[in-house]
Amino acid sequence: MSVPGPDGRRATSPDLDSMAELRLRIAASPHLRSSHSTPRIMWNVVGSLVPILAVATYYFGPSALLVVGAATIGAVLTERLFGRKGSTGDGSAVITGLLLGLILPPGFPMWMAFLGGVFGIAFGKLIFGGLGQNVFNPALLGRAFLQAAFPIAITTWPVQPATWWSLRGDNFALPLMSPSAPDIATGATPLGLMKFEGLPTGTWDLMIGSTAGSIGETAGLLILLCGGYLALRKYLDWRIPASIFLTVLAFSGVLYAIGPDRFPNPLFMLFSGGLMLGAMYMATDMVTSPVTPAGAWIFGAGIGLLVVLIRVWGGLPEGVMYAILFMNALVPFINRTTQPRVFGKPRRKPKGAEA
Repeated sequence: MSVPGPDGRRATSPDLDSMAELRLRIAASPHLRSSHSTPRIMWNVVGSLVPILAVATYYFGPSALLVVGAATIGAVLTERLFGRKGSTGDGSAVITGLLLGLILPPGFPMWMAFLGGVFGIAFGKLIFGGLGQNVFNPALLGRAFLQAAFPIAITTWPVQPATWWSLRGDNFALPLMSPSAPDIATGATPLGLMKFEGLPTGTWDLMIGSTAGSIGETAGLLILLCGGYLALRKYLDWRIPASIFLTVLAFSGVLYAIGPDRFPNPLFMLFSGGLMLGAMYMATDMVTSPVTPAGAWIFGAGIGLLVVLIRVWGGLPEGVMYAILFMNALVPFINRTTQPRVFGKPRRKPKGAEA
């Protein structure tokens, strides 16, 4: 027996069986799936961080690779030992380790960076249930732990040594032991110079990265380009960094107009410290940022406002880490407040309707 098929030809019995299978097939949503899987997105992010690490290695020598490598090993090893089976293949632990290493000083001891990677994955991700369940950005949580546990080491900024091969600090210090080179010459970051000494730093130096600072935070233009690649691939919500930058520019611009001798100019606020890296790579974390467009604008504006407040009136020269972590905690409330109205549901209850 044969009947006309979907293309007008006569369909045989095997064709009928396949057509019936297609009509009766049942599957859970989503029925339309994107080709951009979680591992693909994560490894694209890792790839976009490679140029930033390369430039950091050019400026800070082998110390940059040692610190970032130690933080990454700590993160990946913890994910491998305590995470779900096969979870290390999605690249999320590698991103945590890379970002953590990039926001540490180049002279940071490797065992401390390793410990930060362990803490970031264990307490910033796995304790909440793994990928997609965490409330706070794991890399920033790892740095917050290191900031509290080792405040001197994490705020020590060695000056540029004579040769590229020279270490920028005591990277090979033994765990829980005093550094073997305590008399290393140290300097200050642009934010520290501005806050405590009132000395500005050239905008071009901040853009290209030829200043003191954390390993991956100095080359503002490169970070902007690498983050822009992710935005073009739709791997991050462009509204978040845009709202951060606009808020920082507007708020710091008003302060600079009021007192140019007391407050730094807006471009300095934009390109100094970890604002670029935090805005492009940490605030845009898909798990810990809002899912609604309006929520993204609110989230970014809150981060920008807090960064300027902490930098100008806080006790620390930098505030990106605390600003993002604070706004991470508010994300559930932002999502709830900005969620779109369900189609067909009235904006308000009709007058006299039952409660």
